[in-house]
Amino acid sequence: MKKICHEWQKYLDKGFIDKKYWESFKENAQAASVELKEIKSYDEALPIIEALIDEVNAQKLAGVGQDDSKAIMNIYHELGKKHQIYTDKFAITENAPILDIGISTAEFGVGETGSICVDNYSYEARLVSMLPPINIVFMNKNNIVDTMTEAFEILEQVFDKGYTGFVTGPSRTSDIERVLTLGVHGPSRLILFAVDE
Repeated sequence: MKKICHEWQKYLDKGFIDKKYWESFKENAQAASVELKEIKSYDEALPIIEALIDEVNAQKLAGVGQDDSKAIMNIYHELGKKHQIYTDKFAITENAPILDIGISTAEFGVGETGSICVDNYSYEARLVSMLPPINIVFMNKNNIVDTMTEAFEILEQVFDKGYTGFVTGPSRTSDIERVLTLGVHGPSRLILFAVDE
């Protein structure tokens, strides 16, 4: 999968990340309606995803990020035994309008806003994170920076061309009579697996 950088960790490790920012990230992410799941390993995510699939009666799933993570590849392999999950970019593109759940990854979180930074240079990554009503995201729990200023200092080092962005909770708007509505322009649920590995 095309990314703006395949070595994010190398740049994050240059003094930007710290576990002490986790609590502020957690508080702000939950305030932004992120459904946060703290897990010790990727294996713990599988039964939670299976329960979610049953809860919403999901029929079609798509996922990205397996090229950079064997653990995510294994999750897709296990989900594929019972469910239709698309991981090929052409299959994702063809089925994008009918996807129920998209699974993607985030590079790091920002403590002061509860935002996650996503490297969505590839078209398929943008599709799975923006079109399905539910977006599941995997992120290393230890990759938290303090402020947006530090986040942009990291981006300055890794960015050459492409697309990246910050996501703060599910899609929302209050355009009509100031009534908050989730899921108007994108997923109505953002489920973040913070993996402590």
